[in-house]
Amino acid sequence: MAKIIDGKKISQQMKDELKEKAERLKEKGKTGALAVIQVGQDPASSVYVRNKKNACAYIGIESLAYELPEETTEEELLKLIDELNGKEQVKGILVQLPLPKHICEDKVIRAISPKKDVDGFHPQSVGAMTIGEPGFLPCTPAGIIQLLKRSDVEIGGKHCVIIGRSNIVGKPMAILMLRENATVTVTHSKTKNLKEICRQADILIVAMGKPQFIGAEYVKEGAVVIDVGIHRDENNKLCGDVKFAEAEPLASAITPVPGGVGPMTIAMLMNNCVQSIEEE
Repeated sequence: MAKIIDGKKISQQMKDELKEKAERLKEKGKTGALAVIQVGQDPASSVYVRNKKNACAYIGIESLAYELPEETTEEELLKLIDELNGKEQVKGILVQLPLPKHICEDKVIRAISPKKDVDGFHPQSVGAMTIGEPGFLPCTPAGIIQLLKRSDVEIGGKHCVIIGRSNIVGKPMAILMLRENATVTVTHSKTKNLKEICRQADILIVAMGKPQFIGAEYVKEGAVVIDVGIHRDENNKLCGDVKFAEAEPLASAITPVPGGVGPMTIAMLMNNCVQSIEEE
């Protein structure tokens, strides 16, 4: 039977540690706020934004909410980001993605000061991560590293196969696994022999965005399976990219959906926020 990697429990441990750290910083007079900007009323985005505000409240970091109408122009959004870049008390700026079609995400990401880029998406943050310099790490991949380490999964020397090459998960995940001395293979929609490659993985990280696509035939016996996907199935139940019931008997450890990777993303965002206050 696979060990179920409990992301809720591990993220709670991290948040408790961060709460203590934030209290110690406050005693030294170091405080700061996270500015969260949401454009429009995408229901999934609203849930994420609420979770982020709740996490800030738990840890003891002030959060400032900017809920803008769908028709907000790109110029108006960039002006707000510029104002927040200049506010000393604002230590982190987060723009909830996706944005409405008329706003260029790339422009918005680049407009955030790298010193306040708690999402770790700015090209400067990505560059620093790639060459191993200090900076903010993207929350989901960094959360997965914490999940593995805190579940006593050895990463060094292991073959890690990642399915997906997005800028948010796949590519940074590969870099962070290399930093932990894994041997990394990145696969994607154009990869040939995907099943054979996945079956070589000691650690299989699935971030392809296709509900319940990865079944038993992709999983080597004893592999650690990390499922980054989150979807609703035909019964409106949450599910991942992996067929959990098929993969779990083969795996040595596996993340459930929900309750696996998801909570870690917010824990790592809080980690970045505390880091931004610490480094002021």
